[in-house]
Amino acid sequence: MRLLYFAWVRETIGVGEEDVQPPEAVRTVSDLVDWLSRRSEGHALALADLKRLRAAVDQKFVPLDSDLGPAREVAIFPPVTGG
Repeated sequence: MRLLYFAWVRETIGVGEEDVQPPEAVRTVSDLVDWLSRRSEGHALALADLKRLRAAVDQKFVPLDSDLGPAREVAIFPPVTGG
């Protein structure tokens, strides 16, 4: 699975993307975020508050409690603001 990070999430983790193979127990986006938060201190800091995160699975915006299914790409980013 390809992970993409944007804005301060990317800056805090220290990479813009990575490939991972989460365990079978990771079934939802929030499961994935929880699992990722244990990868490094940067991951833990960036992913600590689910209320500050949004996600897209295979380029479609989804709630964090959505099933991952056979996702090939997951993007994690802060809420988008208008401008």
